[in-house]
Amino acid sequence: MSTENTGLELRSLVKKSGELDLSLVRVPIPTPGVDEVVVRIEAAPINPSDLGLLIGPADMSAARASGTAEAPVVTAPVPASAMRSLGLRLDESMPVGNEGAGTVIAAGDSPQAQALLGKTVAVTGGAMYAQYRCLKAGQCLVLPPGATAADGASSFVNPMTALAMVETMRREGYTALVHTAAASNLGQMLNKVCRQDGVKLVNIVRSKAQGDLLRGIGATYVCDSTSPTFLDDLTEALVETGATLAFDAIGGGKLAGQILTCMEAAANRTAKEYSRYGSSVHKQVYIYGALDPSPTELHRTFGLVWGVSGWLLTPFLQKIGSADVQRLRARVAAELKTTFASHYTREVSLAEALSLEAIGVYNKRSTGEKYLINPSKGFAQ
Repeated sequence: MSTENTGLELRSLVKKSGELDLSLVRVPIPTPGVDEVVVRIEAAPINPSDLGLLIGPADMSAARASGTAEAPVVTAPVPASAMRSLGLRLDESMPVGNEGAGTVIAAGDSPQAQALLGKTVAVTGGAMYAQYRCLKAGQCLVLPPGATAADGASSFVNPMTALAMVETMRREGYTALVHTAAASNLGQMLNKVCRQDGVKLVNIVRSKAQGDLLRGIGATYVCDSTSPTFLDDLTEALVETGATLAFDAIGGGKLAGQILTCMEAAANRTAKEYSRYGSSVHKQVYIYGALDPSPTELHRTFGLVWGVSGWLLTPFLQKIGSADVQRLRARVAAELKTTFASHYTREVSLAEALSLEAIGVYNKRSTGEKYLINPSKGFAQ
């Protein structure tokens, strides 16, 4: 395909042969419909939720690179045990990237679309690891004066998740929260939201350095899961806050069960009488991530009044309705450079995002190593 009137798009392809291919393809620059705009994407974050589609279960330790510097290809084996769960995407080249931001360069004839011409907007809707993206005008969030595309690139997934967690807490009758992987960009945002809203938050981190980081931004309750006193520390924090609702980004391993056990221990501190069924206080853990892909281990030492289930942002937003979604998005826009500011380790082009060195860093999903893709990097605008 000629490069004229085309743009690059990052694609992820799982072949029936059991291999993952990551590559860049040329696609036509779309023509907007009446209520649509074309956005030149200038910033798109690599979130853990993006890695599920980008890389999935492929073994990146065995990945190999080919192609050229401008058109790299990365190939990695997919374990046979994982192929059964990928049936619907086999041999289908899939675009990647949940959210991003950039400049509106073309617009349809509707007044709403025309009003966005030349504006810097944040967008969501998939396929953001691309130089150009066509979307409905209503999907665009105009960034406040002085905000760059990089400022607005992460204005949906993490900020809306943080706000939706607090919204879930209120709607379900809880009064405090527990959050794991709490030193992440999302965790830092949630801390700021909870401080502003007067919500007690128990933060679970995975190192002393992460704990120090959170305390530095004002976190009160911080528990290090690597500390020998972790379970005692967590129980004390739960006694002080009364938190019986947790959002767990880890997913696998013992942590969800440990949280429930400590919640039960905290509840029993104020119990009036013994019950062989455990406390009557409902304890809930919502798993919303999979930083640890291993099985979730529950050693049932927390009675019978508890729940562990999945939680996902999009279904929650669909449930609360457009008016409340717009209310939350308006708060994100108003606090984009304060409460919801994101920080990145490195900005890379589409081609640089497919280097084995870069993949080795961002695929670790480590706190403090968030990458930002700038699809326009290296191209005249």
